[in-house]
Amino acid sequence: MTQTVPVVSSTPYRQSIAGCLAGAIGEHGLTESELGWWLEKLAPALHDLKADYASGRLPLLKIAEDTSDLDQAEAALDTLSDGAETIVFFGTGGSGLGGQTLAQLGGWNLPGVSCCSEGSRRNRPRTRFYDNLDPLTLSAGLARLNLAKTRFVVTSKSGGTTETLAQLIATLAVIKDAGLESHIPQMFLGVTEPDKPGKPNGLRALLGSFSVPMLDHHTGIGGRFSCLTNVGLIPALARGLDARKIRAGAREVVDGLVSASFPAAFAPAIGAATAVGLSKERGIRTLVMMPYNDRLGRFSEWYVQLWAESLGKGGEGTTPVPALGPVDQHSQLQLFMDGPREIAVTVLRVASRGQGPVLDATMAALAGQAFLGGKTVGDVVDAQAHAITEALTQAGRPVRTFDVETLDERSMGALLMHFMIETILAGRLLGLDPFDQPAVELAKTLTRERLAR
Repeated sequence: MTQTVPVVSSTPYRQSIAGCLAGAIGEHGLTESELGWWLEKLAPALHDLKADYASGRLPLLKIAEDTSDLDQAEAALDTLSDGAETIVFFGTGGSGLGGQTLAQLGGWNLPGVSCCSEGSRRNRPRTRFYDNLDPLTLSAGLARLNLAKTRFVVTSKSGGTTETLAQLIATLAVIKDAGLESHIPQMFLGVTEPDKPGKPNGLRALLGSFSVPMLDHHTGIGGRFSCLTNVGLIPALARGLDARKIRAGAREVVDGLVSASFPAAFAPAIGAATAVGLSKERGIRTLVMMPYNDRLGRFSEWYVQLWAESLGKGGEGTTPVPALGPVDQHSQLQLFMDGPREIAVTVLRVASRGQGPVLDATMAALAGQAFLGGKTVGDVVDAQAHAITEALTQAGRPVRTFDVETLDERSMGALLMHFMIETILAGRLLGLDPFDQPAVELAKTLTRERLAR
């Protein structure tokens, strides 16, 4: 039988699927033989993925080794940031979520946090993301901006994303009305595919008419898989993060792929086999991603798009659900533990013991929580993140854990690459193309037809 015990990983996270196995949760978990069967079935896909890396057929696996595009991105961002108070990012779906995920590591969208990058000391422009198209939000946002000191990064791989073009057109009109049209070349940066004869690109055409500088979107990496390209890394750079360390963390996972001689020696393969096995053998239909760290809140949203859009095809797929601990321990745990037996949870824990304010013992006793006395807030979060895992296990509910000692650029890059490869392998295990999205394309076509009428 194929080895099913995960080997110790050198990557900056530790995955455990023990809580998904029958030995821990009884009949609702996979048996060792079932997991072994799915891992063996995954062997050809792992072989093909290694061949894709060696041949360069899958650029996602090679991007972690490249740095030349980062020089261009850094230079373009430095030029754009000159005199800026705010940088606004326009881009929806994969053109927005990857950048938001990395920006949140740098403190974006966290109350009271400006930037968590230890090496960043100089003041940086604020960052804003407008990914969802809403008329009132866009109008109010543009009205509140100091336009003369605002810069815009507009991203669309195809250059034809209706929502993004609508945001851009509305913004350009407001800027022209404000008498700033001559400044548009200094206020905008576009990210889209290179010009290709016979292939229309509305974003390139529109921004080009204003002489706005452009960066090329990687032609072989798009949407939900683009977080390690300039699409995701420009927002990371804007938050003072080290893009090279992000890619270095991702490369560690790719190195693990290259060196793995069988699926059970590679963490993303173990994750893919477990997820698909639980679905097919135990009727799991819902996968919850639940990190216990504010800086991973948007990571859950990114994972939802990655898994849903890659695998929800031809009647296959499982429903990904975003959650965040500890808050959703209060709002969703009841369903996870006592609802239908079709839910598996991934708990992503970041080491927090000893971190944060120390809780006064006298006040804790007065509040009837004497056990909190002398503990830190990080101790509380650590206890909750481990307790939920134990509770789910005792309830016979499948639970997978990831443990991250230090949440930084390296570990974030590794996590992003882990889940992208895990998703690709799950797709190949299900006989699906994880890179297309035919249903989404149909909706786009119907939207255009309706507006044209």
